[in-house]
Amino acid sequence: MRIGELARRTGVSERSLRYYETQGLLRPERTPGGQRDYGGWAVDRVIRVQTLYAAGLSSKKIAQLLPCMRDDAGPSEIATPELVDELAKERDRIDRTIADFVRSREVLDEVIHMAEETWNRAATPTSP
Repeated sequence: MRIGELARRTGVSERSLRYYETQGLLRPERTPGGQRDYGGWAVDRVIRVQTLYAAGLSSKKIAQLLPCMRDDAGPSEIATPELVDELAKERDRIDRTIADFVRSREVLDEVIHMAEETWNRAATPTSP
């Protein structure tokens, strides 16, 4: 499939797909005319890349990780102990971020509750 079709199927801009290629995250075949030609594997690859970006991983880290993941782009490789350690640290960072978000949501829930109570008291007429 051409880059436009991959963009439509993944919801990722063509510009981002070209960036992924420069970062080694996608390696399309080329037609005799030089156009990019992606196999069906590319859809899953782009979704994985997007998920890893959303998790806060850098393109460099993603490029290190992708060869260890199984997909139809090629054979998976064995992860090094160093890479596994780095990924565990990334997971721990994500866990801390999630915990921070949960605490922030709890504080916001409390503020909302207090604001609602204040609004309700102000909106309720008092008896003379």
